Amino acid sequence: MMSVEPSMETDCPEWLRDFAAEAPRMQVPTLLRPPANGARAAAVLILFGEGPDGPDLLLLQRADTLRKHAGQPAFPGGGVDPGDGGPVGAALREAAEETGLDPSGVTVLAAMPEMYVAHSGYRVTPVVAWWREPSAVDAADPREVASVARVPLSELTDPANRLRIRGPSGHLGPAFRVRGMLVWGFTAGLLHAVLETAGWDLPWDTGRVEDLPAQVIDLASRE
Repeated sequence: MMSVEPSMETDCPEWLRDFAAEAPRMQVPTLLRPPANGARAAAVLILFGEGPDGPDLLLLQRADTLRKHAGQPAFPGGGVDPGDGGPVGAALREAAEETGLDPSGVTVLAAMPEMYVAHSGYRVTPVVAWWREPSAVDAADPREVASVARVPLSELTDPANRLRIRGPSGHLGPAFRVRGMLVWGFTAGLLHAVLETAGWDLPWDTGRVEDLPAQVIDLASRE
C-alpha cells in the first residue's frame, strides 16, 4: 500500500541532519543484533518534530489489555504486511492506525539497521523521519493504544529523568521517566542508542537503579 524510499532531503532542520546521516551506520548493541535467519519483519517510526517545547519525539503507551507488550511505552510500529512495500511503509501505516498521524506530512530520512526483540521474535527496522507538517494525534485505536505523547528531547536527555531498570532476571537496562511514563525495555534501549549516536546524550547517574514495578511485571507475565 505505502512503498516509500528513505530520503536524505534537506528540508529537515540542521539539528537533525547529522543524526539522519549517521543513523543507517549506527552500531547495533550486541543484545539487539538479529539472528542470521528467521524472525518476523517489523518496523517502528522514530518521528522527530518541532513541538511547543522544542524538538521532540512521538511515543505512545500501549493498552493494558494487549496480549503482547501490554502497558509498555513504545514508538509507533508493528509487523510488516505484504502490502506495505517494506519497513518504511509499515512504519507509516502503523503510525497512522495507532495515532491518527497523517503520513503525507512526514519526510522519511533514513532506515536504521535491523534490531532484534528476542521476547517477541521480531526483526525491527527503526525508520527515522521528520514531521514536516504536524497533524493532530491521539489514541486512534483504544484497543491497542492507551495514550500518545510528543516527548521533548530536552526531557529525554535530562539526567534527572534517566535511570537503569532491573528486570526479574536481574538484567539491567536503560530507562526514562517522562510524561508520566516509565520507558524501559527495547524502546528505552533504542532511545539510548539514538541519543548516543546523535551526540545529544548528557552525563547521567548510571548508578541509579530501580526494580521493574510489580504492576509492569504482572502485565508482562500474561504474555
